[in-house]
Parts: sequence; structure tokens; C-alpha cells
Amino acid sequence: MNSFAEILLIAIFMSAACALPGNFLVLRRMSMLTDAISHTVLLGIVLAFLAVGSLDSPFLIIGASLMGVLTVWLIELLYQSRLVASDSAIGLIFPLLFSIAVILVTRYAGNVHLDTDCILLGELAFAPFDRLIINGMDLGAKGLYTGGAVLVLSIAVISLFYKEIKLATFDPVLAGVLGFSPAVIHYGLMSLVSLVAVTSFQSIGSILVIAFMIIPAMTAALWTRTLSGRLLLSCLLGTAGAVLGIIGAIVSDSSLAGMMAAVLGVFFIISLIFAPATGILAAFRQRKKQRFAFGRETLLQHLLFHAGTKEESRENALSTLSVHMKWPETFTWQICRSLLKDGYITERNGLLLPTEQGKAHNLFYRENVRA
Repeated sequence: MNSFAEILLIAIFMSAACALPGNFLVLRRMSMLTDAISHTVLLGIVLAFLAVGSLDSPFLIIGASLMGVLTVWLIELLYQSRLVASDSAIGLIFPLLFSIAVILVTRYAGNVHLDTDCILLGELAFAPFDRLIINGMDLGAKGLYTGGAVLVLSIAVISLFYKEIKLATFDPVLAGVLGFSPAVIHYGLMSLVSLVAVTSFQSIGSILVIAFMIIPAMTAALWTRTLSGRLLLSCLLGTAGAVLGIIGAIVSDSSLAGMMAAVLGVFFIISLIFAPATGILAAFRQRKKQRFAFGRETLLQHLLFHAGTKEESRENALSTLSVHMKWPETFTWQICRSLLKDGYITERNGLLLPTEQGKAHNLFYRENVRA
């Protein structure tokens, strides 16, 4: 397998592994907590490294996962004191723990391949050089195995505890009534997030971990309302962002992590504009449709109210209707043509008169509003 294929597979594995738990973070409105965890786990890595003295020790992953859970616990503890808001608690804990980690790295691990640039930006282009060799046999890049393992773990955890995580996410009170522990589920999910973050550090960096966890999940939420649909679509979007980002970085000779995050951002912007149900264009069309429907009912009510009165010749005259309704003349003509086409009004000697069908429609409309 050549280096390009290994880089591509590592990015795909990491993107899908990050996107799956990211959906639950977005649903729980804990997106910024991802940023905090993805940085503060560095302190767990550093402390474990200083304790065991090896970058290959599994204690680094354990230490990072525990530090992620500790970060969540400290943030919630500070928030529950009611002295600061939740976002302020994140802003206090996250820089504190991360700065301690940076100090420890620069002070005690200066000669070790454990630098902050690698943690932040990742070294995906160099991932194929870190080989897994057993008994002299080259089995490929280590990132392939760590990425594949964390992807399998994310799929397994979410599949096994799908109902429990879903229930605790949407209704933690009901989950507690039914005998589940929302706190255990919450910290279990945070442990998974921490584990995914730390295994992705060396390959893609914490910035791309945040991008893969949050942007595909938010983009998928614009296209589908079902949780299963979001999980599947977010994985596909993350994979597409990884593939197109790598190709774009090679063509433009730019940063792999930066290009992949940029492609994901483009996906989100396109979805924000063109999503059929929740996009900006859809919202604009919906408002325009509601404005037109409200204009029809308002004009029909106006004509019915003045029909048969001495003000009818003035209020219901087609030539002065836009003045009385205080509408633009073009919009008034559009409403009138629509009502004429549907047979709700008729024109006679320059006057607009409601028909029996229009009266029946207006009565039905008022009854529906009252109901």
C-alpha cells in the first residue's frame, strides 16, 4: 500500500470515528466542550509520559481519557456553583489545564517528540513513516490500526448503547425514571470522546478533531431530523471532507489539516444555504409563502368587511386598494390575481366583490383560526 492510500485511509477512519460521538455532543449543546477536551487531554498524555517515560505505553491513552472526564467534571462542578455560566466555566478550565500541559512539555519533554505543534495541527503527511513492525515484518502505518480501532470502538459503543444514549440525550429525566443513570451515560460518552481525541492527536491534530466532531454533525442536522440519519450522513460528510481535503491540499500544496477543515466548512455553508427544510433559501421561500397566504386572507377579510356598506365604493375599489391596504402596488395586484383565479372574488365596474365561494372560504378560515 502506497503512502497516499495510507494517508487517505487514516483520514477516513479518523473522520468517521470523530463524527459519530460528535452528533451527541451537538444534540446536547456541548460543542465547545469538544474544544476543551481535545486540548486538555494533552495534560493527561504529558503526566502519563512523565510517569512511565514512554510514548508507546497504553497508559498515555488511559491518562488522556481520565483527563477528559476530569475536564468535564471540573466544568460541571464550576457551573453548578452558579457563580459562572457554562461557557465561562469552559473558558476557565480549558486554558488552565492546557497551559499546564504546555509548560510541562516545554520544561520536561523538550527533547521528546511530543510538541504542541503536532498536538494542534497534526502530522498526517508523516503518518506513513510511523510503521507497525512485528518480528521484522512491516504491517503498515500505525495510524491505520489506531484509526481503525477507534472507529470500530465508536461504532460498537454507539450500537450497543444506542437506545440508552439516545434516551439520556433527549430526555435525561425519563432515562432516570426508567432506571438508567444519565450521569454514567454522560461520562461514558465523554470518555469515548476523550479516547477518540487522544488517538487522533498525532495523525490529525486537535484542530481537525474538533472540525471532524462538530462540522459534519451540524451539517447533517440541516438535512435530516432522524438520529440514525444524522449518524450516517455525518460519517459520509466527514469522509468526503477528508478525501476532497487531501486532494485539494496536494493540488494546492497546502496544509492537509487546514484544507480538510476548509472543505468541511464549505459543506456546512452550502448546506446552510441550500438545505431543503432548514436552509436560508428554504426559510426565505417559506416566509414569502406565508406572507402571500396572509395577504390573501387579509384582503379577502377587508373586502368582506366593507361589502354592502357605503364605504364599499372607496375601500374596495381596485384603483385605490393598495393605498387602503398600505401595500406595494405590485404585491396588491399579485394578491388580487390569485383571489380572482381561485374564484374567491370578482371584478365589477372597478370594484372587487367577494363571491359565495370566497365567503365560505373566509368562514372556514375563521373557524380554523378559532379552533
